[in-house]
Amino acid sequence: MTNLYRNFKRASTINLFRLFIALSFSVLIFSHSKLLIFERQTLIFSKFAITRPKLIKPRKQNLMSNNATDGIIINRAETSKISTVDFENLPFGNTFTDHMLICDFRNGEWETPVIKPYEPFLIDPSAKVFHYGQAIFEGMKAYKDEQDDVWLFRPEENFDRFNKSAVRLAMPEVPEKVFIGGLKKILEIEKEWVKKGKGNSLYIRPFMIAIGSGVIAAPSTQYRFMIILSPARSYYSGEVKVIIAEHYSRAANGGIGAAKAAGNYSGQFYPTKLANEMGFQQIIWTDDATHTKLEEAGTMNVFFRINDTLYTAPTSERILDGVTRKSLIELATRENIKVDVRSVLVSELIEAANNGSLKEIFGAGTAAVVNPIVGFSYQDKYYELPKIENSLAQELKEKLNNIQYKLAEDTFGWTVKV
Repeated sequence: MTNLYRNFKRASTINLFRLFIALSFSVLIFSHSKLLIFERQTLIFSKFAITRPKLIKPRKQNLMSNNATDGIIINRAETSKISTVDFENLPFGNTFTDHMLICDFRNGEWETPVIKPYEPFLIDPSAKVFHYGQAIFEGMKAYKDEQDDVWLFRPEENFDRFNKSAVRLAMPEVPEKVFIGGLKKILEIEKEWVKKGKGNSLYIRPFMIAIGSGVIAAPSTQYRFMIILSPARSYYSGEVKVIIAEHYSRAANGGIGAAKAAGNYSGQFYPTKLANEMGFQQIIWTDDATHTKLEEAGTMNVFFRINDTLYTAPTSERILDGVTRKSLIELATRENIKVDVRSVLVSELIEAANNGSLKEIFGAGTAAVVNPIVGFSYQDKYYELPKIENSLAQELKEKLNNIQYKLAEDTFGWTVKV
């Protein structure tokens, strides 16, 4: 009996020990499972940006290839193509620098701008820009002085006009830190693409397109703002002859003529093609209602010199508020050249051409700066302008270029150092 009791006691002790080991192992597995579940929940919650106490700390962003500076992510090109560019022979707008700036608008806000190598990008075939034309742009230039400093010319004017265009086309306004800040940063990177000397510049093309998908006729909810850069010389070359529009119009009251919208320019292509076939380089556009008021020349604002007074049309819903135009008006006023901002009638121009008081016609814009017109046609009759020595067009262009290239004092405060 005693031996039986001893055997029972020994077996019970062994079984209790085994039970203790089993329970301890189960507790360990359960605890580890809870830890895994907690860590898994942590990852899931962090994916949706839900704040939880004592979660796993996020990893620091790896910026070895991308350098974040001034709120802009910079991804530099591995090599530059600048050595392959013939800067003495540059067709306008065909050559681009090594980098571009991209900033997308999604979920009601602008994302972080990115400067990256210039390259094509993918876009959905149903993007609104293709179907409903939500696209705007600006034209600007950067200049390099003799001390190798790079300068912008009145960039705040382009920034303001860009956002006015955006509002008119139901697009979001671009913040100054993205437009101006991004522009200065990419110009710092591409400084070597800006060549010294009059006639050399770096053309700047900021633009915005609607990238939201869907073919329903409604504004997009997603947009892409970009800046691309192109080394440039003169935009127009050779003599420019124009024809005065009698049927086609560039813009109409209530339309988007005052916005720098892509559609304004595509609508000009067909009439301009017809003019080219007739031997003219550009068209002087007239008002849409009566075709009696002279408004713009090609893609430029236009000035007429009758005797010693410069005439140019006032800005309106049909006429772009050109930066070069307003600069020439202020410059001419400083030089005591009389300027009359009012509508100029076709009949006035014909009369002035006939009596010899019409001295000059010239276009004004960022790309060409000032572009003289040697003659015009109206109702199948051609009027040749006289060749004069004291050209106001050339005088004003020279003075404006001297300010832009820092060869003369900028008393207006127009130039901005990059």
